[in-house]
Amino acid sequence: MSSPRAVALSGGVGGAKLALGLDRVLSPGELTVVANTGDDFEHLGLHISPDIDTLLYTLAARANLDTGWGRAGESWSFMSALAELGQPVWFRLGDKDLAAHVLRTHRLRQGSSLSQVTRELAGHYGLATAVLPMSDDVVRTRVRTDAGWLDFQNYFVEQQCSPAVHELCYVGADAANPAPGVTSALHARGLEVICICPSNPYLSIDPILAVAGIRCALEQAAAPIIAVSPIVGGRALKGPTARIMSELGHRNSVVSIALHYRDVIDGLVIDEVDRVYARSIEKLGIEVHVAQTIMKSLEDRCSLAAQVLEFAAQLRGPRKEQRSHVGVGTS
Repeated sequence: MSSPRAVALSGGVGGAKLALGLDRVLSPGELTVVANTGDDFEHLGLHISPDIDTLLYTLAARANLDTGWGRAGESWSFMSALAELGQPVWFRLGDKDLAAHVLRTHRLRQGSSLSQVTRELAGHYGLATAVLPMSDDVVRTRVRTDAGWLDFQNYFVEQQCSPAVHELCYVGADAANPAPGVTSALHARGLEVICICPSNPYLSIDPILAVAGIRCALEQAAAPIIAVSPIVGGRALKGPTARIMSELGHRNSVVSIALHYRDVIDGLVIDEVDRVYARSIEKLGIEVHVAQTIMKSLEDRCSLAAQVLEFAAQLRGPRKEQRSHVGVGTS
């Protein structure tokens, strides 16, 4: 694996969008993406890795552009046949998508690790960017809701995020080790930025940060750590981020995002509409860059990625001594 100039922490559609921009702006091999695997689960006997697959499909120009997830030009014969057999179809597996799940499950049962299987899939798709699972060990996100404790996919897909969220936990994170290549990427010589993509902080990024070895590597990293806010004008552009923030008692604002990440990041990228909050965030000891963060096109994604790299160049040098890196901040 070549030495990266940028490492991105990513989960979900928003993270994959910025990862694609970074992939296009940087030269081949200069980007490593660490993917959330707290969403992984076994379904119909298959090992499903939704965030990894979203990244692979997006970077390989195979993603469904309408949904941001799944394969382009998908067909659904398998799901139709499954429904005819009276089996649950709440988690939709397209015919093309199914191939990756079958191969992954087969390789894992043969003894391969998740990172080995992910590298194999990336190679099949011709990717130069390294996509690494956060861990080869099992970590599972669980959500305490009005309906009790739910596994992530039951909350997110089956229940459509309808039960109110009261608490989240990342089962297995305390004992999990970073996947091979994650720590070395975060400590790579010449690394210019560690970017926390505009993914859901609670569902996509916190599971990564909950892996102790990754948090330790971030504490020791020389490169500036920059987050891109998933909140724009008090709203989430995709998914339940704003709703979860409200249900956990936090204000839906970029200031809350800054507070959540304040023990991790050096800088925060916020949208033009949130410029008024820049001074409040800077008072927290976090540098701010204002940009157009809504990514509707590939040009938008590349522009935002370029600005993240430029912002990082301004922040490189001695790290802020006041950043304590003790736990994930709260708001």
